[in-house]
Order: sequence, then C-alpha cells, then structure tokens
Amino acid sequence: MPPPPGQTQLPDWDGLKLRVRTLIASHRVMVFSKSYCPYCNQVKELFSTMGVEYYALELDVTADGPSIQQVLAELTNQRTVPNVFVNGKHVGGCDATYKAYQNGTLQKLLGDVKDAETYDYDLIIVGGGSGGLACSKEAATLGKKVMVLDYVVPTPLGTSWGLGGTCVNVGCIPKKLMHQAALLGQALQDSRKYGWQYEEQVKHNWEIMVEAIQNYIGSLNWGYRLSLREKSVTYLNSYGEFVEPHKIKATNRKGQVTYHTAETFVLATGERPRYLGIPGDKEYCITSDDLFSLPYCPGKTLIVGASYVALECAGFLAGLGLDVTVMVRSILLRGFDQEMAEKIGAHMETHGVTFIRKCIPTQVEKLEDGMPGRLKVTAQFTEGPETFVGEYNTVLIAIGRDACTRNIGLETIGVKINEKNGKIPVNDEEQTNVPYVYAIGDILEGKLELTPVAIQAGKLLARRLYGGSSTKCDYINVPTTVFTPLEYGSCGLAEEKAIEEYGKQNLEVYHSLFWPLEWTVPGRDNNTCYAKIICAKHNNNRVIGFHVLGPNAGEVTQGFAAAIKCGLTKELLDETIGIHPTCAEVFTTMDITKSSGQDITQRGC
Repeated sequence: MPPPPGQTQLPDWDGLKLRVRTLIASHRVMVFSKSYCPYCNQVKELFSTMGVEYYALELDVTADGPSIQQVLAELTNQRTVPNVFVNGKHVGGCDATYKAYQNGTLQKLLGDVKDAETYDYDLIIVGGGSGGLACSKEAATLGKKVMVLDYVVPTPLGTSWGLGGTCVNVGCIPKKLMHQAALLGQALQDSRKYGWQYEEQVKHNWEIMVEAIQNYIGSLNWGYRLSLREKSVTYLNSYGEFVEPHKIKATNRKGQVTYHTAETFVLATGERPRYLGIPGDKEYCITSDDLFSLPYCPGKTLIVGASYVALECAGFLAGLGLDVTVMVRSILLRGFDQEMAEKIGAHMETHGVTFIRKCIPTQVEKLEDGMPGRLKVTAQFTEGPETFVGEYNTVLIAIGRDACTRNIGLETIGVKINEKNGKIPVNDEEQTNVPYVYAIGDILEGKLELTPVAIQAGKLLARRLYGGSSTKCDYINVPTTVFTPLEYGSCGLAEEKAIEEYGKQNLEVYHSLFWPLEWTVPGRDNNTCYAKIICAKHNNNRVIGFHVLGPNAGEVTQGFAAAIKCGLTKELLDETIGIHPTCAEVFTTMDITKSSGQDITQRGC
C-alpha cells in the first residue's frame, strides 16, 4: 500500500491494521469520525439519544489518521467517515446507520431488541390533521401498530372542533364553501343580464350557511374516525406531552391521564392563529378559528392583517354584503408575488372593501354586548403620530400563525426548535435532531404551509419508515391558490424571488390582461384578470414562475403545475393549442413581454 501524500516514512501497515481491529473488537460501538464532519456528529448524536455509549476516534486530530482511514478503506471498501462498527460488525456511514436504526437492525446488533419489542406502538403521531392522518393510515396499511393523539385546545372564546385538523374544520374547507357562497351572490347579480327574472328580494342568511357548512364538516370528522377504525389505528382525543424518551403522556378532556410508548414518533401538531398582544384582543376579538362556526352574522367587520387568511375572509364577508375594512401593517400577501398581491387589493377596493394602510391596532374595547356586539378599536399609524379610532361589530385577527410545539415536552426529549417561531428544523427526510422523532406539515422550518404538502410528506414518510421506499417529499414548484374574490393561482417563483435568484437580465416575463367570456354580458371587470409567466432565458426559456388572477384560478393552475414539473418551456406553451373560450387559453397565446413595454389591455374576450 503506498504512503499517503506528503508522508515520506512508510507506515507500519500491519501494526495499524492490528490497532484498528483491536479498537473495533474492544468497543461495543466504534465510530471512526472527524470532529468537523456534520454526518459524524449526527451518528454520534443518534447513539447519545439511544442512550448507547460509543467510542469515537477523530481521525483529523490523530497523527496517523489518514493512514487509519486507508486501512479502513481496505477493510470495509468505505473511504468516507463516519465509519461505524457495532459489536464488531461493520454498519457503514451515516445513511446506513440511520437506515439500520429505522428498520431495527441496529437495535438487534446492539442486543436491544428485547427493549424495542416492549414499546406499546410502532408509531405514535401527535396531531390529527391532514398530515398526521395520512401518515397514520399509510403506516397502518404497511402493517404497523399506530396511535394518533389529537386534541384541540379551545380558543379564548371557547371554540373547538373535531378530528381532521385546521384544513377540514377551520381552514380550507369552510373557507372555500363561504367563498362559494359569495360567488353565488355575484352570480345572482349577473343572472339578470342573462335573462333571469325574479321578484323575491334576495338576501343572505348567515345562520343557514353556517349550519350547512358545519353539518358537512361533521360528516368529515365522522369519516376520519371511521377510516382510522377500519385501519385499526388507535385514536385518542387527548393532549400529548413527552415525559421521557419514547414515552408520551396523554390527557383527555376530563383530565384523565394515560402513558404510551412507541419506537417512533411523528409530530404533526400544526399551527394556531397568533394574537396581537394588546388590551382586549383575546377578550373581544375572533380569529379564523372562530369565524366559520360563528352562530351569528358578524356585521360590520374589521380584519387585522394582510395574510391570505385575512384577504380571503375579507373577500367572502364583503361578497355576502357586509361592511368590511382591512387594516394592514405593511404589505399584502407577504411571500407571494407582489404585483399579483397589489392587483388583488385593488380589485377588492373597487368591490367595497376598505383598506387602512400602515396602521397597527393598540387597543380593543367593548362598547356593547350582543350577537354581534359593538367594539371600539384604537390604532396607530406607523408613519407619523396620527391615531385611528373606529367602531365595529366584529374584529377578526389574521396576522399569522404560530407552531404548536412549545407545550408538548419537546425539551424533555431534546428535540430542537427555532425559539423565535417554534418551527422545527428537519433534514430532507423530515427527521428532527432526535432520530426517532419526525415532523411534518406546517410546523416545519422553511417549508410550505399547505395541506396537500403535509399529506404527501406524511404518506411518503410512512413508506420510507415501513415500506422500503426512498422517495422524499418534493417541496419545489408546489402550486397553490388564494381564494380572494378574484382568485390567485401560482406555481414556482414570485417575480421578486426570480430576479433575486436569476438576475433580471436573465429573465423574460410574458404577461397579459384578459376578460372572461362569462363576464362580458354582465359587463364587469374588463382588463382586471391577469396572467404572467416568468421564464429563464438561458435555460431554454423554462417556466420558473406561473401566476394567474381570475376565476377558477386553482383549477387552471393545477394542470399547469404538472407541466412545470415536467420542465415546461415558453416554446411548449406556444405549441399547445388552447381550449376556446376559456381563461386558461391565455397562457397559450401570450406574446407580449414586460420588457417591451407594450400595452396588454384587451378589447374583447
């Protein structure tokens, strides 16, 4: 064997081989490591979390470290570190060690199988939302013993709900249904121009709508429970809190406590709305957690925030005929394409929503009880000394959401969170820093907060853990839609983000206004709907950003998202024959670039 580069004296190879074999034989767990290597640190942390002692030889601070690494390469055919041995048997590197841990091989090598078999469950999932349910059912299908813990802490006003998480109970589902109620109101207005004649005065009944929506949600709650039962998943309507490694405490509504152990845990606790932290916010205000089951019409409403939740709620409340004001601290729809966001705001303003910009509430006071009552809101403008005072029946706070990770005992078992926002950092397999604990959904650091993302991640995680799969969740080019009165669908990069990543000179942006045919007869909102694609010039004009503002934006965006996954280019769009007359066909006929400065207003449909 040749000497390592830069070393003149030949090493004593026989002596080194003997030394390496002695190290392997004399330690239950032997890790050949390098002190600066993150993968080595992950492996060492794994054994620490398992409570297993190990001996690590740091090759970068050992005089003959390079030579030892060459001996290991000869012995194991592995040139990288970490290089792990358990009870004399070669396990491999970081990935191999983690895989052995996940499938139980590592525990067998350690002689801990007896302990592993004493766990109550293979998998306990904390959180019964879309991601947790998807993961639990997939794991159960793969033959594992699974428990789901789900508990809704009531809002300050006492609102609670059933199994299924935010999306089903207080998110996507009721939001889209109330959005539909508002669209039907607009359709009624349009219908007269299409020849429909009706004498009866048309008005909206809030209570009938809420009852119908809650009945549908109730049927979904029951369906989820039935589905878990059919797959033999144990469901507990209890609050989960870790008390020691592999052990969780479950507390039900009556305060009764049980304890359960599992080999693996998945955190899927989701998020809850953030409050302002001002006098009167929790006492008198509501959030989206309360709105969809509110037993009375909210009346004149102030919505605080510019999130998609804020604008969606403002949109459908205004569409139902209510007086709606939105108070905005800075920009609309942070994180979304800002050109699209401002067009949404402008459309809402022309349709009756009032915006108060650069203003923050400082106090909410009750003036009168009732259903609804009457509230006084005091606010401060961010630029200048002026204050704002207004009276409303309802104040809805929609300034963002916080991860539900701070009160479930994660510090007890050593799971790290981002202290600023409560989010959990994970690797590309949704694994936390504690190897037997995974996390999915809205609580992940730096990942998309979308229901289908959580579902996909949950299913794929279960398949990797128990089905021999290696497929990971793809968080790139995920489509989404904001259900404002003029819907906004997007996939890929916002224009600002594309400029930041690619440089403006390397992009071509094609855009067009359009007028849905259905809107021509009623004569409304010409040159309001808008479409644009962002293309990377030096990558065959590949579409890296897709944005559409118009009716049924979600239905339009979904199909194009599949094409973007396949590497859609501007040329392919041009070669695609559009369906006429539809809104989506605008993407097959776009020929005006932003850089040209040409007029994009339309004179026909």
